[in-house]
Amino acid sequence: MGETRRKFSREFKIEAVRLITEGGQSIAETARELGVNASLLGRWKQQLTENSEQAFPGKGRMKPLEEEVRRLQRDLKRVRQERDFLKKATVFFARESK
Repeated sequence: MGETRRKFSREFKIEAVRLITEGGQSIAETARELGVNASLLGRWKQQLTENSEQAFPGKGRMKPLEEEVRRLQRDLKRVRQERDFLKKATVFFARESK
């Protein structure tokens, strides 16, 4: 049976990246000490470097741009349904008025 997936807190990830950047340790060395994969630690470092405020949003939370995309997709779906309804209503009333 496969391993269960480990979850790391935002604080753990930030501290791990701090060990690399401020502690002068290599990614591989830090990864061995913490018991995580070096590529995972490298990704954490990249995410934190690119956008420290929005890095590691956590379970169930999305980055603001992802939230905006999801909201816009919901709005678009609703507007399309309204448009389709109005098309059908137009056809119905056009037949009624003849």
